[in-house]
Amino acid sequence: MSQGLESKSVEKQQKQTAAPRQDKAIAHAREAERTRKRQALVLQRERILSERTASPHRRTALANALADIEEKLAELGWTVHL
Repeated sequence: MSQGLESKSVEKQQKQTAAPRQDKAIAHAREAERTRKRQALVLQRERILSERTASPHRRTALANALADIEEKLAELGWTVHL
């Protein structure tokens, strides 16, 4: 009977030590996803900034897209680096 309790105790300890590892893995995955999103947005921003057009309508559309991208980047903690 005591071995049954012992094995349950060991199992409980194993779960307790596995939980912090899982939390770290989840946190790492979330940070990696934020980094991927940030990189994609930065590339989009660079593409918009490199575009040149004579059309005022196109310039307005590009300015609106740039503002939207920079807002999303700010939400992810990114700041403009000059």
